[in-house]
Amino acid sequence: MDLQWLFDKFDQYQGREAIVWKNKVYTYDWLISKIKEWKKLIIEKNITKGQIVTVEGDYSPSISALFIALIENDNIIVPLSSASEENKREFLEIANVSIGINFDEQDNWKIIDYGYKIENEVIKQLINKKDPGLVLFSSGSTGKSKGALLNFRKILKKYKKEQKTLRTLVFLLIDHIGGINTLFYILSNGGTMIVEGSKDPSDICKAIERYKVELLPTSPTFINLLLISEEYKKYNLSSLKLITYGTEPMQKYTLENANEIFQNVKFKQTYGLSELGIVATKSENNTSLWMKLGGAGYQYKIKDNTLWIKAESAMEGYLNAPSPFDEEGWFNTQDVVLQKGDYFRILGRESEIINVGGQKVYPAEVESVILEVDNIQDVIVRGEKNIIMGNIVCAKVNLVELEPIASVKKKIRKYCKEKLEAYKIPVKIEIDNDHLYNKRFKRMRRKGIKTNTNTE
Repeated sequence: MDLQWLFDKFDQYQGREAIVWKNKVYTYDWLISKIKEWKKLIIEKNITKGQIVTVEGDYSPSISALFIALIENDNIIVPLSSASEENKREFLEIANVSIGINFDEQDNWKIIDYGYKIENEVIKQLINKKDPGLVLFSSGSTGKSKGALLNFRKILKKYKKEQKTLRTLVFLLIDHIGGINTLFYILSNGGTMIVEGSKDPSDICKAIERYKVELLPTSPTFINLLLISEEYKKYNLSSLKLITYGTEPMQKYTLENANEIFQNVKFKQTYGLSELGIVATKSENNTSLWMKLGGAGYQYKIKDNTLWIKAESAMEGYLNAPSPFDEEGWFNTQDVVLQKGDYFRILGRESEIINVGGQKVYPAEVESVILEVDNIQDVIVRGEKNIIMGNIVCAKVNLVELEPIASVKKKIRKYCKEKLEAYKIPVKIEIDNDHLYNKRFKRMRRKGIKTNTNTE
């Protein structure tokens, strides 16, 4: 693929900081040189066009350069972050991976011969187009992981347009559509990637202060953790201009609290799916959960209260599941939404909605109320089958300080009674001593997750 437009941009940015990693600065000059090194190595190692290659590791300077070199070589890239380790063997087989490039924590690398042959018809069709590809796997939180194959030519088209140059702390992982968007948004606009391996609120705040971070792309779960930790009080975070949040529904209570604390920061809701790419959005205002969806190449419609999207950047297809597109190319996002003029509000995934005696309960709404209760640090709400009601509402909470379960149940139900309809009040309440989120900082609502709970 011809990436001359991107290299022309890099030439303009020479001398600027491209990446800050492990307290060391890597300029755009270095990035240009490193890409050339990788291009030579690709030839030496006989990595041919159309070959499927894993890039294994988390954000680093060399991984960033390798991505660009592989795209130019028309390879199909399968990024695998540290969060994918337990599913690695399954993903290699599904994606027909032949070569792996594995990075350690010091950015050293080794090549692994996996030897899988290309048998998947969706992959073969993309190779015949002579375009580079990207394989992203779903988290599998609601079932088996699906591998989505995207065309990198379509993905990169949007980055030709110049946008704001920002110093950005990399938060989302590189094998997530949001992480890919972060990488190319920053580099195509001459910004700076601040790579902080730790996701601890203290380390994130320290990095924001030290490197004068302007943009923090993150998740509602992390924002809640940051507020609870109060680490923001210990550091100078005045450089922050924008916090974007996505990957899961935001709790209204969390968003309002964050705005009170970060009064000079703009909050923007983002929206994207591995199957479609990142959609341009505009939040109604800083404290609103309503947003506009826009951008060239995207069409939208509401069908049975569910958001459907048609996108020019849509994936080629799943590698291990039937095509989800209808005859006209529309994709059911499975996100239940409300519409108000040009604005949409995402209520939650259809699979997570709890049906209580015919009444719908949206977990994020109940979670937002429970987070207002004293001594509650975090919460997940899910449904559980019930013979009489069909489903009941269940809540699992993390506490700030130890407290008897009877006391916790009493005050949660009392507060919910004041704020929610009776059918939305949790019937079952558990105290959990483990995190309620995964390595990607998304709430885990799936039943059966092994955690240390107390229901007495």
